[in-house]
Amino acid sequence: MKTLTRRQSGFSLIEVMVVLLIIGMMAALVAPAILGNQESAQLKKAAIDIQQLESAIQMYKVRTNLLPTTEQGLEALVSAPTIEPIPRNFPAEGFINRLPQDPWGNDYYLLSPGEMGTFDIFSAGPDMQPSTDDDIGNWNLNDFLN
Repeated sequence: MKTLTRRQSGFSLIEVMVVLLIIGMMAALVAPAILGNQESAQLKKAAIDIQQLESAIQMYKVRTNLLPTTEQGLEALVSAPTIEPIPRNFPAEGFINRLPQDPWGNDYYLLSPGEMGTFDIFSAGPDMQPSTDDDIGNWNLNDFLN
């Protein structure tokens, strides 16, 4: 009698488990590096946004000979303020199209006059609480851009 042998195709359970184990180990090594880069990218994005807002405020000052007040806020860069002092020569299109939000989904803050300079623009940072050590402002941008 002839014995018939069948060839089976596919992978055994052991082979599949070994591959899954290898993929899991690779993910465990790569994930912390990716998450660390995300935090760094968020900090840099906030610093760049603050630089752009600072430039827009400088244009505001040159054009109107005023600085927006804390009460007017950064919204004064988008549309003409309705709170005194109301600037003359405000461009119809504003100084920026829209206000960005920080990487954590919050608005940027403006203090004018500022505590650190003529005016302060800042994000509350990752903890989302203003006036804490992780704030990112126009006074410490170099810490995040290098």
